[in-house]
Amino acid sequence: MENHWFMLTAFSLAVFRLSRLIVFDKITAFLRSPFHQEIAVKNEAGEEEIYIEIKGKGLQAFIGELISCYWCTGVWCSIILYVFYQAWPQGAEPVIFILALAGLGGIIEACVSKLLD
Repeated sequence: MENHWFMLTAFSLAVFRLSRLIVFDKITAFLRSPFHQEIAVKNEAGEEEIYIEIKGKGLQAFIGELISCYWCTGVWCSIILYVFYQAWPQGAEPVIFILALAGLGGIIEACVSKLLD
């Protein structure tokens, strides 16, 4: 039973990290660019805020909506990682654990940053 809790935790952290990677990280902007256009606007305080405009219609717009929604992307990342793990556990485990470690590292970094601010 302990292994189930460990795998649930690992999958949870991996899905968290993969979802953030797809939806927010600059390194994957090339994946989002066919579906999103980023618009920079200065707010009343003079700070720049970035808004997303979904491109196209039909499938392009659908994918744009999907990858702009953290919750939606999380569901699909969960499905993809689970199917990958079921189909090829030996190949999926390293990917899941690397993503889980990166997710945990991101959470720790955010907590430390909050404490230091």
